[in-house]
Amino acid sequence: MFTRRAIVTNTEAADGAAGESPLLKVWRSRSLFGAVFLGVMILTVIALVVLPVRYLATGSVIVAEQEPSNSNASAAWAQKIGDPADVESQLLIARSPRVMRLAMQQPGITEAAIEECQSKGNAATCEKMKTDTAALIDYVSGNFSIGAVGRSRVINISYTSSMPEVAQKMANALTNAFLDEQRTSGANSREIAASYLWKEAKQLDIELRDADAKIQAFRRNKGLMRGSLAPISSERLTSISQQLSTAETARADALARLQEIKANQARAVDSPSVLSNRSIADLKQQLTVVTAQFASQANVLGPRHPSLRALEQEQSAIKERMATEVASIAASAQKAYDANDALVNSLKKQMDAVKAEVGSATSDEASIESMVRSTEIKRQQYADLYKRASELETERRVLIGNTRLVSLAELPAKPFFPKKIPFLAAGGTLGLLLALVAAFFGDRVNLAGLSRLRTVSGRPARAAAPEPAAVVTPFPPAPVQATTPVEPRPGPPPVALSSELAVVTGAPILARLPTVKRDPSESPIGAILTAQSGASLARSLPLALQDRHYQDALRDLATGLLASNDARTRRKILVASPTTAEGKTFLTLTLAQHLATAGRSVLVIECDLGAPKFEAALGLRSSMGLQGILRGDVTPREAVVRTATPNLDAISAGPFSASAELLMRKPLADLLLWSQIYDVVLIDAPSPGIQTDLGVLARQVDGVLLCMRSGRSSIGQAVATSSAIRVAGGNVFGIAVTMMPDASTPRSTDRLSNDAYAGAT
Repeated sequence: MFTRRAIVTNTEAADGAAGESPLLKVWRSRSLFGAVFLGVMILTVIALVVLPVRYLATGSVIVAEQEPSNSNASAAWAQKIGDPADVESQLLIARSPRVMRLAMQQPGITEAAIEECQSKGNAATCEKMKTDTAALIDYVSGNFSIGAVGRSRVINISYTSSMPEVAQKMANALTNAFLDEQRTSGANSREIAASYLWKEAKQLDIELRDADAKIQAFRRNKGLMRGSLAPISSERLTSISQQLSTAETARADALARLQEIKANQARAVDSPSVLSNRSIADLKQQLTVVTAQFASQANVLGPRHPSLRALEQEQSAIKERMATEVASIAASAQKAYDANDALVNSLKKQMDAVKAEVGSATSDEASIESMVRSTEIKRQQYADLYKRASELETERRVLIGNTRLVSLAELPAKPFFPKKIPFLAAGGTLGLLLALVAAFFGDRVNLAGLSRLRTVSGRPARAAAPEPAAVVTPFPPAPVQATTPVEPRPGPPPVALSSELAVVTGAPILARLPTVKRDPSESPIGAILTAQSGASLARSLPLALQDRHYQDALRDLATGLLASNDARTRRKILVASPTTAEGKTFLTLTLAQHLATAGRSVLVIECDLGAPKFEAALGLRSSMGLQGILRGDVTPREAVVRTATPNLDAISAGPFSASAELLMRKPLADLLLWSQIYDVVLIDAPSPGIQTDLGVLARQVDGVLLCMRSGRSSIGQAVATSSAIRVAGGNVFGIAVTMMPDASTPRSTDRLSNDAYAGAT
């Protein structure tokens, strides 16, 4: 029996230690943790002071960079940029002793290396470096760092030294030596060939310009220059031909008019060319009128009458004017004919001259054909020379690696090693890790020693007493324990749990509310049986008002919720819990009564539509409640019911159970907007597990008060609930830990009372 109990004791101790929080283990070994961490930090500071300071100077070059002006890469270039080992080959060249030797040959470099060596106090090595180049190169090569920058073709050449000036000189010396070596080796033949080709191309360009100038001058003088569509002489011939055709047409028209007038001298006034004149038409009309008047008056008056003689004179005057106009028209037609005839003769002469020029243009063009052909040949030669010279230039740059300077090394202003902040951060990280390992190891050693001590101290007492025979007979099961849940293994103290809870959830612990002492006249079994009806709440609320410790905790909770800088924005508060039986509804009602008693106008809203308890707990009359508001049957003012507590109004869930989907409707937002007439609005959240409904409510209120039962709620559930609230857009004001155990209460009775109390809430 003793052996079995000892094994059980050790197993329980090991299980308890394994289930404890890491923070609790560190807290138990805090002295060891602090000593190790402080020791590591002291060593870090000492190392920071003692270690020699090193400076780093870095120069950069880039290899195999394509020329911006040469978009047509040659085959050699394409092969080079496709070789991933090219940068590696350049790194090997930069690290080679030959390049190092070239760098050491630059003025002042050997002296700088010896000066650095002397600062380290190694006199023998420094003296050897003055005469032995191999020793000098072996010394400086260990301080050089040459490498590519990521996946690029940039190479960094760095030098580390205790003297910043030496670091800069050495890095720049190797950078310049590497560039000079790349620029001067392996491309002399192509450079000479490219120079010759560029010279020949330049001479051809001069000859082409002179030949083009001569050809253009000859064509300009001979009229061989081209116009917009054809040679200028051809365009002139076409233009003169068109003018000649127009002039001949005008001359023929003038001749026809003149012949028509001269052919009919007697009736010239009736010819079409004369009738087209407006003056002739007017005179003929006047003559007709006068003739009609004369004929009319000749029948009445005598031949010598003055009126008839006046008409005769007027008729004669009109005829004379008509004759004058006809003569004028004939003279005008003659002049038009003469002018057009002269223009036709002039254009014919010009046309003959231009025809002669066009005829001679063929022979002139043939005379410069050889010059034009020679110019075209030279132009083709120039293009070939330019292309080949460009290819040679590209190949020359490819062969030298096309290495370019990115930047020379600057004088380092800050030490490269050790850097204070990274060094201290690394020391702090190492100290923290070592301190945690020491704390966990020390805690494990302490627990193992404590277990051995308990085993050794309990063995003699149990061995001295004879084991009774009744032990082998099993105990009959107790009636009460048969219906009581199995007692869970005790965990960490509530205060430690609460502190850790605040850390992991990011919400403060606003209050720790003790368990309300139950009515002595009520049996525990009766409390459990009536827990789900709401009657237990009705009996517990008056007890909470009389419990001084509980009221003090409520006062702390109200102060934490409302006595803050943003208290005006904390009017609508949602009371929620991660799981059931956390004391959520009971806390909502007792907090509402406490605030109402303090003089604030308070409204409590029951959103737990699946298990309504407000009417039974507060003794309210039956009403449509929240269900009626969400369905649109009643207004918020009609659904409010006054309670027996002054300043406290309530809106119950409704007369029967309903689906939580009603909380998704818009009237809920209207209700919360209307509730601003109260100082404080407390909302009893729906049953846990309906995350969607909790998220909808959390977005519409000012904040959430998370209710958690001491010794039962898990930290994982608290973190999940608080995270879901924040993801939904809500704000967690804090956490209220309910049902804190009382040391003076027996554990079995306290457990039954808490279960009954929690089941009602």
